[in-house]
Amino acid sequence: MVQAEFFLSKIYNIAYYKSLLLSIIIILTLVSISIYAVMSMPYDVAVKTWNSIEHWEDSPRLALPSWVNFFVSAKLPETIVLDSRQRLGQIEKSTLYIDEMKNITFRASFEYSYEEFPSEIVLRLYVYNVVKSGVIFVYWAKPSGDVIELTRIAVDRSGSYLYYISLDRSLVERYVIRVESKLGRSPDYVMTPEIALFVKEDESMMSRSTVKALKGRYIFLISAIFFEKNAEMDFKLNIYGKVHGMFGTDDRRRDIALAIIWGTPLALSFGLTASLLITFAQMLIAAVCAWFGGVLDMAVQRLTEITMIIPFLPMLIMIAIFYKLDIWTLLLIIIALYTFSGGLKWYRSLFLSLKEAPYIEAARAYGASNARIILRYMIPRIIPTVIPTLVSSVPSFVFLEAALAILGVGGGLKVAPSWGRVLDDAVSAGALYKGYYHWIVFPSIMLVLTSIAFTLLGFTLDKVLNPRLREV
Repeated sequence: MVQAEFFLSKIYNIAYYKSLLLSIIIILTLVSISIYAVMSMPYDVAVKTWNSIEHWEDSPRLALPSWVNFFVSAKLPETIVLDSRQRLGQIEKSTLYIDEMKNITFRASFEYSYEEFPSEIVLRLYVYNVVKSGVIFVYWAKPSGDVIELTRIAVDRSGSYLYYISLDRSLVERYVIRVESKLGRSPDYVMTPEIALFVKEDESMMSRSTVKALKGRYIFLISAIFFEKNAEMDFKLNIYGKVHGMFGTDDRRRDIALAIIWGTPLALSFGLTASLLITFAQMLIAAVCAWFGGVLDMAVQRLTEITMIIPFLPMLIMIAIFYKLDIWTLLLIIIALYTFSGGLKWYRSLFLSLKEAPYIEAARAYGASNARIILRYMIPRIIPTVIPTLVSSVPSFVFLEAALAILGVGGGLKVAPSWGRVLDDAVSAGALYKGYYHWIVFPSIMLVLTSIAFTLLGFTLDKVLNPRLREV
C-alpha cells in the first residue's frame, strides 16, 4: 500500500514537467505508426514488397515527395500510366482483319499540365499467340499536331518487349535533324527523349534556360500488324514524374514511406526488447551476486570485466558475418553481451548497500527465503532508480540497429524495410552528393525523434524519482 501511494505521488508530480508532454506526443505517434504498420501489412509481406522489383514498376525513380509542389512555382510532374490491360487512361482499341493479317491499333490520349519534363518514359509491350513474324509501329503526337515516329519493333514470338524510350539516342538524333530543318539551327544543349517528346517547338527550345514543356493533350498511337488471326497484344506506357508519395522514392523506385512506416515497429521492438531484457537481467544477476557473494560473485565480476574490455561493435560484426545471423538472433547476442557490462557493477553496488538495510535484517529474522528477499525486498527497492536509465537506454539500441543495418550486418537487416537500411542504400548511392536529400533526411528525422522522445522521458523520470535533480 505504501509503495502504491509512493508511485501515485510520483506520477502526479510528473504532470508538472513540460518536457514530458513532447516526449509523450512523439512516443504515442511512434506507437500509432507501429500499430498501423502491423495491421496494414504483415512483416513477411512488407519484406517481400520492399524487395520486389515488379511491385514498384510504376513508381518514378528518385522522386521527391508530392508535397514539394506546394512550395515551388513550376509544378513538378506526377507519374502517368497508360495500361491497355486495365484501361488506365483514355485508351481506344480497334482491330482490322485483312486476309490472314490482323491489324491491332491502340490510341491513347492524356493531358499534360506541367512545365517541367518527365524523368523517364518506358513502353512495355505484351504479345500473345504469336508464332509467325509481326511488326509494331509506335507514334507520338503533340498538342501542336506534330507527329513523331518513335520506333518499329519486329516480333517473332509471344512474350513481353521493353522499349526504354529514355535511352533511345536515335530518336533524339532524328528529332534534332527535324528541328534544324524547321527552325534553322539546333539547340545549344544535349537533348533527351523526354525533352524531344514534350518540348514546345519554338525559339524557346534553343536554350536550356528557356526550354519548357508544351501543355495540352498528347496522343500515343500503336499500330501492330500480325500474320495470324489469333494474335493479341497489350501495352503499358509509363511516363514517370518527379514527385511521388509522402516521402519520395529511392533509386530502385521503392516508396520510402514503406520503410519509414515499417521501420518504426522494427526500431521500437528492437530498442525496447533489448533495453528491458538487459536491465532486468542485470538487476537479477547483480542481486543474486550481491546477496550470496563468494565464488559466484567473483566469477561474474571477472566475466564482466573481460566483457567490458572487448570492443563490442567489432565483435558483434564479426559474429554476424561469420555465422550469417538474422536480426533477431543478433538481438539475443546483444542482450547476452550487454548483460555482462558496466551496468551490472552499478546494480551490484546498489544491492550491496541494500543488503545491510534494517528491513532486510527484519526479513531474515522472520525466516524469509533468499528468493523472497531478492525478488520482493531488494529488486523492487531500486526499480524507481532504474526506470529512468531503462527508458534512456532505448535510443542507444535503436541507433545500434540502424548502425548494423548501415554496415550490412545480419541477413534480416539486409532485406527488412528499416531506417538503417534506407540510410545504407542512400549512402551507397551517393544521395547526399547528388542532391537526393529526401532519401536521407526522413529516416534520419525518425531516428532523431525517437532519441529525443525517450531521452526526454528518461530525463523527466530521473528528475521526479531522484530528489537531488528535482526542480524547485
